[in-house]
Amino acid sequence: MSVPSILRTAAGNFLPPGRGSSRLRCRALSSCSNTRKMSSKRQMDHLEKTSKDYRQNAVYPAQVCGIIQESDTVKRLRISVHPDFTFKAGQWVDFFIPGVEKVGGFSMCSCPGLLQREGVIELAVKKALHPPAHWIHTACTVGAHVAMRVGGNFFFDPRPADPPADLLLVAGGVGINPLYSILLHAAHLARQHHASGGRDYRMGSAHMLYSAKSVQELLFKNTILELSREFPGQFSCDLRVTEPSQDPARDQNILPVTRSGRITEADLRAHVDPQRTLCYLCGPPPMIEAISQSLIDLGLPKDRILFEKWW
Repeated sequence: MSVPSILRTAAGNFLPPGRGSSRLRCRALSSCSNTRKMSSKRQMDHLEKTSKDYRQNAVYPAQVCGIIQESDTVKRLRISVHPDFTFKAGQWVDFFIPGVEKVGGFSMCSCPGLLQREGVIELAVKKALHPPAHWIHTACTVGAHVAMRVGGNFFFDPRPADPPADLLLVAGGVGINPLYSILLHAAHLARQHHASGGRDYRMGSAHMLYSAKSVQELLFKNTILELSREFPGQFSCDLRVTEPSQDPARDQNILPVTRSGRITEADLRAHVDPQRTLCYLCGPPPMIEAISQSLIDLGLPKDRILFEKWW
């Protein structure tokens, strides 16, 4: 599909060459691990960071159909997309905005099931001076026209015959977005397995380890807790706050299951089985590097540790 004329200036110079078929076959349950290098001299933009990642060829027109203030610093967009638009849980989009030269890069925080049911996706974007994020927080309105192209090697998309995997999802801050998409997809697969009488993919367990600066910045916390209640013994979560407020009693009233402090190796140990655990990480690079090393020290093979640290 051609790029909409209003977006051709922004998108026209960035259509990548075709990717090899081996990229198309890269799946979460394979030995493919994804790393993105960060520049120590300057902030690389999204297109540079992801220049070697898989991308779909098509750029699809889309329209903002809903805006929610998810937290003091995060807005969630609900976006109506073209009928041919597809993605896998955990992937991101190149985000083209009319009149904005820079191209955004945002992970979906919704799952493919929502796209199938309603024809929409959702993005949660943190307030920043980077032009695409700044536009979302200061100028985006319901009805705004944008365009998107899907990419990324970081996803969970098992086939029905694949062996069940136990997911360990470790998120820091707004790095929750792709992991929340994966968690929602895992819940969809668990319901589908039950509804099919066991014919569809059999989901293993899923444990979410999620840390943010404050209780207010723990995005999607209510749904994460609801899934733990819907699938007791199969889905679970551990929510952390790294910078507790001066009124801890207030925080506990808002969300009594949170704990203070960063994620430690001891938190990981109970959820690591070298044969079954598949770990997805997304957050600040120092956090990802430290947790990856802890997982390796606990015996988890490198090819079962997948991560995003480009944001």
